[in-house]
Amino acid sequence: MERTPHILVVDDHREIRELLAKYLTRNGFRVSVASGGVDMRQQMRTGTFDLVVLDIMMPGEDGLTLCRQLRQASDIPVVLLTAVAEETDRIVGLELGADDYVTKPFNPRELLARIRAILRRAQGPARAQQGDPALYRFDRWQLDPGRRLLLDETGSEVRLGSAEFRLLLAFVTRPSVVLSRDQLLDITAGRPAQVFDRSIDNLVSRLRRRIERDPQNPTLIKTVWGDGYVFAAPVEVEA
Repeated sequence: MERTPHILVVDDHREIRELLAKYLTRNGFRVSVASGGVDMRQQMRTGTFDLVVLDIMMPGEDGLTLCRQLRQASDIPVVLLTAVAEETDRIVGLELGADDYVTKPFNPRELLARIRAILRRAQGPARAQQGDPALYRFDRWQLDPGRRLLLDETGSEVRLGSAEFRLLLAFVTRPSVVLSRDQLLDITAGRPAQVFDRSIDNLVSRLRRRIERDPQNPTLIKTVWGDGYVFAAPVEVEA
């Protein structure tokens, strides 16, 4: 029997917490709620969660601060709740490692769809069959999709957020193929690009900082102006 996914909703507005808790529970999730950073950390110490829904605009420790803390401690998926006019906050949140965002006011069905899509992708590597490749080797790195690990030449793990992992996996499974921003956004976030959507560019920049020797002059992930990005390094597949 499959385990019911456990969602943590962090929002300082009680009405929103209760609305989302009831709606997500009706749609098959276990749900816990937190009113802010202190409450969130207490919940994280005592429970195990599959995804965090995190409001950005909160007094004291805001959602961006909490997103940064979550990403430093784990790769748990994060969906941000943002104000419709605050594009900068959405961009910063994605740069900090959030997996997706929903703008307020929002339809709970949209949030539900985003959550389900992220959880499907997060569970994908764990469902890999025995015939799938065990390792992808490139430059000085090896990526293990089954264990969701990126290892350097010394065998040390480099922590990747969920979206960074999906982006890197998309690249290493399609070396030398030019991938558009729309394609990459669909792979990593499960949604089409919006006008002026910079989330993929920011995600690529984050991943370059992880794996490139010189992120300002990338040799692995190259920009194809007007078309998207291409993974330029040779990739060896070890079954």
